[in-house]
Amino acid sequence: MTLTSFGPANRIKRTAETHPLTWRLRDDGEAVWLDEYQAKNGYAAARKAFADMAQDDIVQTVKDSGLKGRGGAGFPTGVKWGLMPKDESINIRYLLCNADEMEPNTWKDRMLMEQLPHLLIEGMLISARALKTYRGYIFLRGEYTTAARHLNRAVEEAKAAGLLGKNILGSGFDFELFVHTGAGRYICGEETALINSLEGRRANPRSKPPFPAAVGVWGKPTCVNNVETLCNVPAIIADGVDWYKSLARVGSEDMGTKLMGFSGKVKNPGLWELPFGVTGRELFEDYAGGMRDGYKLKCWQPGGAGTGFLLPEHLDAQMYAGGIAKVGTRMGTGLAMAVDDSVNMVSLLRNMEEFFARESCGFCTPCRDGLPWSVKLLRAIENGEGQAGDIETLLGLVGFLGPGKTFCAHAPGAVEPLGSAIKYFRPEFEAGIAPTRAVVPPLAKPIVVGA
Repeated sequence: MTLTSFGPANRIKRTAETHPLTWRLRDDGEAVWLDEYQAKNGYAAARKAFADMAQDDIVQTVKDSGLKGRGGAGFPTGVKWGLMPKDESINIRYLLCNADEMEPNTWKDRMLMEQLPHLLIEGMLISARALKTYRGYIFLRGEYTTAARHLNRAVEEAKAAGLLGKNILGSGFDFELFVHTGAGRYICGEETALINSLEGRRANPRSKPPFPAAVGVWGKPTCVNNVETLCNVPAIIADGVDWYKSLARVGSEDMGTKLMGFSGKVKNPGLWELPFGVTGRELFEDYAGGMRDGYKLKCWQPGGAGTGFLLPEHLDAQMYAGGIAKVGTRMGTGLAMAVDDSVNMVSLLRNMEEFFARESCGFCTPCRDGLPWSVKLLRAIENGEGQAGDIETLLGLVGFLGPGKTFCAHAPGAVEPLGSAIKYFRPEFEAGIAPTRAVVPPLAKPIVVGA
Protein backbone atom coordinates (compact mmCIF):
# COMPACT_ATOMS: atom_id res chain seq x y z
CA MET A 1 0.00 0.00 0.00
CA THR A 2 1.59 3.29 -1.12
CA LEU A 3 1.63 6.16 1.36
CA THR A 4 3.27 9.51 0.70
CA SER A 5 3.24 12.79 2.59
CA PHE A 6 1.86 16.28 2.13
CA GLY A 7 4.62 17.32 -0.25
CA PRO A 8 4.93 15.96 -3.79
CA ALA A 9 7.71 13.42 -4.24
CA ASN A 10 7.82 12.82 -0.49
CA ARG A 11 9.58 16.11 0.24
CA ILE A 12 7.82 16.63 3.59
CA LYS A 13 8.02 14.05 6.34
CA ARG A 14 4.87 12.85 8.08
CA THR A 15 4.65 14.29 11.59
CA ALA A 16 2.12 14.22 14.41
CA GLU A 17 1.44 17.92 13.76
CA THR A 18 0.49 17.43 10.11
CA HIS A 19 -0.53 13.77 9.72
CA PRO A 20 -2.59 12.71 12.76
CA LEU A 21 -3.72 9.47 11.12
CA THR A 22 -0.53 8.20 9.51
CA TRP A 23 2.54 9.62 11.25
CA ARG A 24 3.03 6.43 13.27
CA LEU A 25 3.16 4.17 10.19
CA ARG A 26 6.28 2.07 9.72
CA ASP A 27 8.27 2.42 6.51
CA ASP A 28 8.24 -1.37 6.04
CA GLY A 29 4.42 -1.52 6.12
CA GLU A 30 4.32 -3.85 9.13
CA ALA A 31 1.74 -3.39 11.88
CA VAL A 32 2.48 -1.08 14.81
CA TRP A 33 1.91 -3.18 17.94
CA LEU A 34 1.27 -1.98 21.48
CA ASP A 35 4.81 -1.26 22.71
CA GLU A 36 5.73 0.73 19.62
CA TYR A 37 2.34 2.46 19.56
CA GLN A 38 2.71 3.61 23.16
CA ALA A 39 6.28 4.73 22.46
CA LYS A 40 4.77 6.94 19.76
CA ASN A 41 2.41 8.60 22.26
CA GLY A 42 -0.29 5.97 21.78
CA TYR A 43 -3.12 5.90 24.36
CA ALA A 44 -1.99 9.29 25.74
CA ALA A 45 -5.24 10.78 24.44
CA ALA A 46 -7.23 8.02 26.13
CA ARG A 47 -5.46 8.66 29.42
CA LYS A 48 -6.25 12.38 29.08
CA ALA A 49 -9.89 11.67 28.29
CA PHE A 50 -10.27 9.35 31.29
CA ALA A 51 -8.34 11.48 33.78
CA ASP A 52 -9.09 15.07 32.83
CA MET A 53 -12.32 15.23 30.82
CA ALA A 54 -15.95 14.73 31.68
CA GLN A 55 -17.84 12.49 29.31
CA ASP A 56 -19.98 15.33 27.96
CA ASP A 57 -16.83 17.41 27.41
CA ILE A 58 -15.45 14.73 25.11
CA VAL A 59 -18.65 14.85 23.05
CA GLN A 60 -18.53 18.65 22.90
CA THR A 61 -14.88 18.65 21.85
CA VAL A 62 -15.57 16.29 18.96
CA LYS A 63 -18.59 18.40 17.98
CA ASP A 64 -16.54 21.62 18.08
CA SER A 65 -13.79 20.06 15.97
CA GLY A 66 -16.10 19.74 12.98
CA LEU A 67 -15.23 16.07 12.51
CA LYS A 68 -17.57 14.47 9.99
CA GLY A 69 -18.13 10.84 9.12
CA ARG A 70 -15.49 9.44 6.80
CA GLY A 71 -17.54 6.58 5.40
CA GLY A 72 -19.12 8.62 2.62
CA ALA A 73 -22.20 10.27 4.11
CA GLY A 74 -20.28 13.01 5.93
CA PHE A 75 -22.67 13.46 8.88
CA PRO A 76 -21.17 15.51 11.77
CA THR A 77 -19.79 13.04 14.28
CA GLY A 78 -20.37 15.14 17.39
CA VAL A 79 -23.98 15.73 16.40
CA LYS A 80 -24.45 12.00 15.95
CA TRP A 81 -22.94 11.36 19.37
CA GLY A 82 -25.30 13.96 20.84
CA LEU A 83 -28.29 11.89 19.71
CA MET A 84 -27.48 9.17 22.24
CA PRO A 85 -29.90 9.32 25.19
CA LYS A 86 -28.88 11.22 28.32
CA ASP A 87 -30.95 9.00 30.62
CA GLU A 88 -28.46 7.47 33.08
CA SER A 89 -30.86 4.61 33.84
CA ILE A 90 -30.15 3.15 30.37
CA ASN A 91 -27.05 1.19 31.29
CA ILE A 92 -26.78 -0.95 28.12
CA ARG A 93 -25.47 0.94 25.10
CA TYR A 94 -23.37 -0.14 22.15
CA LEU A 95 -20.66 1.36 19.97
CA LEU A 96 -20.28 -0.15 16.50
CA CYS A 97 -17.39 0.43 14.15
CA ASN A 98 -18.46 0.13 10.52
CA ALA A 99 -15.49 -1.64 8.93
CA ASP A 100 -17.47 -3.28 6.13
CA GLU A 101 -15.46 -1.49 3.46
CA MET A 102 -16.98 -2.88 0.25
CA GLU A 103 -17.13 0.29 -1.86
CA PRO A 104 -15.27 -0.52 -5.10
CA ASN A 105 -11.95 1.37 -5.47
CA THR A 106 -11.81 2.03 -1.71
CA TRP A 107 -9.26 0.55 0.69
CA LYS A 108 -8.45 3.28 3.22
CA ASP A 109 -9.93 1.56 6.30
CA ARG A 110 -8.08 -1.62 5.45
CA MET A 111 -4.75 0.19 5.69
CA LEU A 112 -5.59 1.66 9.10
CA MET A 113 -6.76 -1.66 10.53
CA GLU A 114 -3.86 -3.68 9.17
CA GLN A 115 -1.08 -1.26 10.08
CA LEU A 116 -2.47 0.82 12.99
CA PRO A 117 -4.97 -1.42 14.81
CA HIS A 118 -4.34 0.29 18.16
CA LEU A 119 -5.26 3.69 16.72
CA LEU A 120 -8.75 2.35 16.00
CA ILE A 121 -8.97 0.72 19.43
CA GLU A 122 -7.93 3.95 21.15
CA GLY A 123 -10.48 5.90 19.12
CA MET A 124 -13.20 3.44 20.13
CA LEU A 125 -12.12 3.50 23.78
CA ILE A 126 -12.39 7.30 23.97
CA SER A 127 -15.69 7.23 22.08
CA ALA A 128 -17.08 4.56 24.37
CA ARG A 129 -16.13 6.67 27.39
CA ALA A 130 -17.92 9.68 25.89
CA LEU A 131 -21.05 7.72 24.94
CA LYS A 132 -21.18 5.57 28.08
CA THR A 133 -21.21 2.38 25.99
CA TYR A 134 -20.09 -0.75 27.75
CA ARG A 135 -19.55 -2.94 24.70
CA GLY A 136 -18.23 -2.36 21.20
CA TYR A 137 -18.08 -4.33 17.98
CA ILE A 138 -15.87 -3.88 14.93
CA PHE A 139 -18.04 -5.14 12.07
CA LEU A 140 -15.38 -6.16 9.58
CA ARG A 141 -15.62 -7.06 5.92
CA GLY A 142 -15.17 -10.83 5.81
CA GLU A 143 -12.52 -10.71 3.10
CA TYR A 144 -10.21 -8.60 5.29
CA THR A 145 -8.53 -11.59 6.91
CA THR A 146 -5.25 -9.80 7.69
CA ALA A 147 -7.12 -6.93 9.32
CA ALA A 148 -9.12 -9.42 11.40
CA ARG A 149 -5.96 -11.15 12.58
CA HIS A 150 -4.24 -7.87 13.48
CA LEU A 151 -7.27 -6.40 15.23
CA ASN A 152 -7.79 -9.50 17.34
CA ARG A 153 -4.14 -9.47 18.39
CA ALA A 154 -4.34 -5.76 19.23
CA VAL A 155 -7.50 -6.32 21.30
CA GLU A 156 -5.71 -8.98 23.32
CA GLU A 157 -2.72 -6.70 23.84
CA ALA A 158 -4.99 -3.91 25.05
CA LYS A 159 -6.79 -6.26 27.42
CA ALA A 160 -3.50 -7.46 28.92
CA ALA A 161 -2.41 -3.84 29.43
CA GLY A 162 -5.64 -2.91 31.23
CA LEU A 163 -6.83 -0.70 28.36
CA LEU A 164 -9.90 -2.85 27.69
CA GLY A 165 -12.09 -4.83 30.05
CA LYS A 166 -12.95 -3.95 33.65
CA ASN A 167 -12.03 -0.74 35.48
CA ILE A 168 -10.04 0.76 32.62
CA LEU A 169 -7.22 3.02 33.82
CA GLY A 170 -8.67 2.83 37.33
CA SER A 171 -11.71 4.84 36.27
CA GLY A 172 -14.38 2.32 37.16
CA PHE A 173 -15.42 2.32 33.49
CA ASP A 174 -15.79 -1.06 31.75
CA PHE A 175 -15.59 -1.58 28.00
CA GLU A 176 -15.41 -4.85 26.06
CA LEU A 177 -14.49 -4.90 22.38
CA PHE A 178 -15.10 -7.68 19.85
CA VAL A 179 -14.15 -8.18 16.21
CA HIS A 180 -17.07 -9.53 14.16
CA THR A 181 -16.46 -10.59 10.57
CA GLY A 182 -19.38 -10.25 8.16
CA ALA A 183 -20.44 -12.54 5.34
CA GLY A 184 -19.56 -10.18 2.52
CA ARG A 185 -22.52 -7.96 1.58
CA TYR A 186 -22.19 -4.40 0.28
CA ILE A 187 -25.48 -3.44 1.92
CA CYS A 188 -23.94 -3.98 5.37
CA GLY A 189 -22.22 -0.63 4.88
CA GLU A 190 -25.64 0.88 5.65
CA GLU A 191 -25.68 1.15 9.43
CA THR A 192 -29.06 -0.43 10.12
CA ALA A 193 -28.38 -3.33 7.73
CA LEU A 194 -25.12 -3.78 9.61
CA ILE A 195 -27.07 -3.92 12.89
CA ASN A 196 -29.45 -6.54 11.48
CA SER A 197 -26.54 -8.65 10.29
CA LEU A 198 -24.78 -8.38 13.66
CA GLU A 199 -27.95 -9.65 15.32
CA GLY A 200 -27.99 -12.66 12.98
CA ARG A 201 -30.80 -11.35 10.80
CA ARG A 202 -31.02 -10.77 7.08
CA ALA A 203 -29.00 -7.67 6.14
CA ASN A 204 -31.91 -5.40 5.24
CA PRO A 205 -31.92 -1.71 6.15
CA ARG A 206 -34.38 -0.72 8.83
CA SER A 207 -37.02 1.96 8.69
CA LYS A 208 -35.89 5.21 10.32
CA PRO A 209 -37.05 6.58 12.70
CA PRO A 210 -36.38 5.15 15.18
CA PHE A 211 -32.69 5.82 14.63
CA PRO A 212 -30.00 3.53 16.08
CA ALA A 213 -29.21 6.10 18.78
CA ALA A 214 -32.63 5.29 20.23
CA VAL A 215 -33.21 1.70 19.08
CA GLY A 216 -30.15 -0.08 17.76
CA VAL A 217 -28.47 -3.41 18.50
CA TRP A 218 -30.90 -5.68 20.33
CA GLY A 219 -33.17 -2.68 20.85
CA LYS A 220 -30.60 -0.67 22.81
CA PRO A 221 -29.09 2.77 22.09
CA THR A 222 -26.30 2.35 19.54
CA CYS A 223 -23.80 4.63 17.81
CA VAL A 224 -22.26 3.55 14.50
CA ASN A 225 -19.09 5.24 13.20
CA ASN A 226 -16.68 4.51 10.36
CA VAL A 227 -13.10 3.30 10.95
CA GLU A 228 -11.40 6.46 9.71
CA THR A 229 -13.84 8.60 11.69
CA LEU A 230 -12.97 6.88 14.96
CA CYS A 231 -9.24 7.04 14.18
CA ASN A 232 -9.46 10.86 14.16
CA VAL A 233 -10.73 11.02 17.74
CA PRO A 234 -7.43 10.49 19.64
CA ALA A 235 -5.66 13.38 17.89
CA ILE A 236 -8.59 15.73 18.46
CA ILE A 237 -8.60 14.94 22.18
CA ALA A 238 -4.80 15.13 22.46
CA ASP A 239 -4.13 18.31 20.50
CA GLY A 240 -7.36 20.27 20.54
CA VAL A 241 -10.01 21.75 18.33
CA ASP A 242 -8.11 24.78 16.97
CA TRP A 243 -5.16 22.68 15.82
CA TYR A 244 -7.45 20.16 14.14
CA LYS A 245 -9.35 22.83 12.26
CA SER A 246 -6.09 24.45 11.14
CA LEU A 247 -5.12 21.34 9.16
CA ALA A 248 -7.66 21.94 6.38
CA ARG A 249 -6.92 24.20 3.43
CA VAL A 250 -8.46 27.65 3.15
CA GLY A 251 -11.88 27.39 1.52
CA SER A 252 -12.69 23.92 2.83
CA GLU A 253 -15.81 23.58 4.95
CA ASP A 254 -14.61 20.17 6.18
CA MET A 255 -12.02 20.09 8.94
CA GLY A 256 -8.87 18.06 9.44
CA THR A 257 -7.23 15.64 7.06
CA LYS A 258 -8.59 12.84 4.90
CA LEU A 259 -7.20 9.64 3.50
CA MET A 260 -7.42 10.15 -0.25
CA GLY A 261 -6.23 8.04 -3.13
CA PHE A 262 -6.19 7.38 -6.85
CA SER A 263 -6.53 4.09 -8.71
CA GLY A 264 -6.68 3.26 -12.40
CA LYS A 265 -3.93 3.60 -15.00
CA VAL A 266 -2.05 6.30 -13.14
CA LYS A 267 1.71 6.21 -12.65
CA ASN A 268 1.61 6.06 -8.86
CA PRO A 269 -1.67 4.58 -7.59
CA GLY A 270 -1.87 4.87 -3.84
CA LEU A 271 -3.27 6.31 -0.64
CA TRP A 272 -2.24 9.54 1.07
CA GLU A 273 -3.29 11.55 4.11
CA LEU A 274 -4.00 15.05 2.82
CA PRO A 275 -5.72 18.16 4.15
CA PHE A 276 -9.30 18.73 3.12
CA GLY A 277 -9.35 21.33 0.38
CA VAL A 278 -6.51 20.07 -1.82
CA THR A 279 -7.59 20.07 -5.43
CA GLY A 280 -8.30 17.00 -7.48
CA ARG A 281 -5.47 18.13 -9.77
CA GLU A 282 -2.93 18.04 -6.93
CA LEU A 283 -4.11 14.58 -5.98
CA PHE A 284 -4.00 13.38 -9.60
CA GLU A 285 -0.79 15.03 -10.79
CA ASP A 286 1.42 15.56 -7.73
CA TYR A 287 0.62 12.36 -5.88
CA ALA A 288 -0.72 9.88 -8.43
CA GLY A 289 1.72 11.17 -11.03
CA GLY A 290 -0.83 11.60 -13.81
CA MET A 291 -1.69 8.96 -16.40
CA ARG A 292 0.74 6.27 -17.47
CA ASP A 293 2.53 6.81 -20.76
CA GLY A 294 0.25 6.07 -23.67
CA TYR A 295 -2.98 6.78 -21.78
CA LYS A 296 -5.11 9.90 -21.53
CA LEU A 297 -7.51 10.81 -18.73
CA LYS A 298 -11.07 10.48 -19.99
CA CYS A 299 -12.96 11.02 -16.73
CA TRP A 300 -12.69 10.26 -13.03
CA GLN A 301 -14.76 9.42 -9.98
CA PRO A 302 -13.89 11.33 -6.79
CA GLY A 303 -14.85 8.80 -4.13
CA GLY A 304 -15.82 5.25 -5.04
CA ALA A 305 -18.10 3.56 -7.54
CA GLY A 306 -21.21 5.21 -6.11
CA THR A 307 -20.14 8.74 -7.08
CA GLY A 308 -20.73 10.48 -10.38
CA PHE A 309 -18.14 10.80 -13.14
CA LEU A 310 -16.30 14.08 -13.61
CA LEU A 311 -14.30 15.37 -16.58
CA PRO A 312 -10.61 16.41 -16.60
CA GLU A 313 -11.63 20.07 -16.37
CA HIS A 314 -13.20 19.31 -12.98
CA LEU A 315 -9.82 18.41 -11.45
CA ASP A 316 -9.47 21.95 -10.11
CA ALA A 317 -12.34 21.34 -7.66
CA GLN A 318 -11.33 21.24 -4.01
CA MET A 319 -11.55 17.83 -2.39
CA TYR A 320 -14.15 18.33 0.31
CA ALA A 321 -17.88 17.66 0.30
CA GLY A 322 -18.97 21.14 -0.77
CA GLY A 323 -16.16 21.50 -3.29
CA ILE A 324 -17.09 18.32 -5.12
CA ALA A 325 -20.80 19.16 -4.87
CA LYS A 326 -20.09 22.34 -6.85
CA VAL A 327 -19.11 20.23 -9.87
CA GLY A 328 -22.10 17.95 -9.59
CA THR A 329 -21.39 14.90 -7.47
CA ARG A 330 -20.32 13.72 -4.00
CA MET A 331 -16.98 13.42 -2.22
CA GLY A 332 -17.83 9.87 -1.17
CA THR A 333 -14.91 8.02 0.36
CA GLY A 334 -12.31 10.33 -1.19
CA LEU A 335 -10.57 7.56 -3.12
CA ALA A 336 -10.71 8.51 -6.76
CA MET A 337 -10.55 6.35 -9.88
CA ALA A 338 -9.11 7.47 -13.20
CA VAL A 339 -10.82 6.20 -16.36
CA ASP A 340 -8.51 6.18 -19.38
CA ASP A 341 -9.40 6.86 -22.99
CA SER A 342 -9.38 3.18 -23.94
CA VAL A 343 -12.43 2.42 -21.78
CA ASN A 344 -15.91 2.16 -23.29
CA MET A 345 -18.30 3.84 -20.86
CA VAL A 346 -21.19 1.51 -21.67
CA SER A 347 -19.10 -1.52 -20.73
CA LEU A 348 -17.86 0.18 -17.58
CA LEU A 349 -21.37 1.10 -16.47
CA ARG A 350 -22.73 -2.35 -17.27
CA ASN A 351 -20.05 -3.82 -15.02
CA MET A 352 -20.81 -1.35 -12.22
CA GLU A 353 -24.57 -1.83 -12.38
CA GLU A 354 -24.16 -5.62 -12.33
CA PHE A 355 -22.31 -5.22 -9.04
CA PHE A 356 -24.92 -2.92 -7.54
CA ALA A 357 -27.81 -5.08 -8.75
CA ARG A 358 -26.22 -8.17 -7.22
CA GLU A 359 -25.62 -6.39 -3.90
CA SER A 360 -29.17 -5.04 -3.55
CA CYS A 361 -30.93 -6.51 -0.52
CA GLY A 362 -34.13 -6.75 -2.59
CA PHE A 363 -36.26 -5.07 0.06
CA CYS A 364 -37.79 -2.28 -2.03
CA THR A 365 -39.17 -2.51 -5.56
CA PRO A 366 -37.29 0.36 -7.28
CA CYS A 367 -33.92 -1.08 -6.31
CA ARG A 368 -34.84 -4.76 -6.63
CA ASP A 369 -36.33 -4.41 -10.12
CA GLY A 370 -34.81 -1.17 -11.38
CA LEU A 371 -31.13 -2.11 -11.11
CA PRO A 372 -31.47 -5.44 -13.00
CA TRP A 373 -33.50 -3.57 -15.62
CA SER A 374 -30.63 -1.12 -16.08
CA VAL A 375 -28.21 -4.04 -16.49
CA LYS A 376 -30.43 -5.61 -19.15
CA LEU A 377 -30.59 -2.38 -21.13
CA LEU A 378 -26.87 -1.68 -20.78
CA ARG A 379 -25.99 -5.20 -21.88
CA ALA A 380 -28.13 -4.79 -25.00
CA ILE A 381 -26.54 -1.43 -25.80
CA GLU A 382 -23.07 -2.87 -25.19
CA ASN A 383 -23.80 -5.61 -27.76
CA GLY A 384 -25.16 -3.15 -30.30
CA GLU A 385 -28.71 -4.41 -29.77
CA GLY A 386 -30.19 -1.41 -27.99
CA GLN A 387 -33.54 -0.09 -29.11
CA ALA A 388 -34.78 3.42 -29.64
CA GLY A 389 -35.85 4.83 -26.30
CA ASP A 390 -33.45 2.71 -24.21
CA ILE A 391 -31.34 5.69 -23.22
CA GLU A 392 -34.44 7.60 -22.15
CA THR A 393 -35.52 4.56 -20.14
CA LEU A 394 -32.13 4.51 -18.41
CA LEU A 395 -32.46 8.19 -17.58
CA GLY A 396 -35.94 7.49 -16.26
CA LEU A 397 -34.50 4.82 -13.98
CA VAL A 398 -31.90 7.32 -12.73
CA GLY A 399 -34.82 9.50 -11.65
CA PHE A 400 -36.97 6.71 -10.23
CA LEU A 401 -34.07 5.34 -8.16
CA GLY A 402 -32.79 8.73 -7.00
CA PRO A 403 -32.56 10.16 -3.47
CA GLY A 404 -35.78 9.79 -1.49
CA LYS A 405 -37.27 7.25 -3.90
CA THR A 406 -35.93 4.09 -2.23
CA PHE A 407 -35.70 2.61 1.25
CA CYS A 408 -31.99 3.38 1.67
CA ALA A 409 -29.18 5.08 -0.27
CA HIS A 410 -28.03 1.98 -2.16
CA ALA A 411 -29.96 2.64 -5.37
CA PRO A 412 -29.30 6.40 -5.51
CA GLY A 413 -25.58 5.67 -5.26
CA ALA A 414 -25.84 2.97 -7.89
CA VAL A 415 -27.48 5.19 -10.51
CA GLU A 416 -25.48 8.37 -9.89
CA PRO A 417 -22.55 7.22 -12.07
CA LEU A 418 -25.01 6.03 -14.72
CA GLY A 419 -26.68 9.41 -15.01
CA SER A 420 -23.36 11.26 -15.19
CA ALA A 421 -21.96 8.85 -17.79
CA ILE A 422 -24.94 9.43 -20.09
CA LYS A 423 -24.65 13.18 -19.48
CA TYR A 424 -21.01 13.37 -20.55
CA PHE A 425 -20.68 10.44 -22.97
CA ARG A 426 -24.11 10.01 -24.56
CA PRO A 427 -22.69 9.31 -28.07
CA GLU A 428 -21.10 6.10 -26.74
CA PHE A 429 -24.54 4.95 -25.59
CA GLU A 430 -26.19 6.03 -28.83
CA ALA A 431 -23.65 3.97 -30.78
CA GLY A 432 -25.15 0.82 -29.28
CA ILE A 433 -28.66 1.49 -30.54
CA ALA A 434 -29.48 -0.85 -33.43
CA PRO A 435 -30.65 0.74 -36.71
CA THR A 436 -34.41 1.18 -36.78
CA ARG A 437 -36.08 -1.34 -39.08
CA ALA A 438 -39.20 -0.34 -40.96
CA VAL A 439 -42.20 -2.31 -39.79
CA VAL A 440 -44.59 -3.25 -42.64
CA PRO A 441 -48.18 -3.45 -41.37
CA PRO A 442 -50.26 -6.44 -42.51
CA LEU A 443 -52.61 -5.94 -45.43
CA ALA A 444 -55.99 -4.73 -44.33
CA LYS A 445 -58.81 -7.18 -44.85
CA PRO A 446 -62.07 -5.86 -46.20
CA ILE A 447 -64.81 -5.54 -43.64
CA VAL A 448 -67.87 -7.53 -44.64
CA VAL A 449 -70.95 -6.15 -43.01
CA GLY A 450 -73.07 -8.86 -41.47
CA ALA A 451 -70.45 -11.54 -41.99
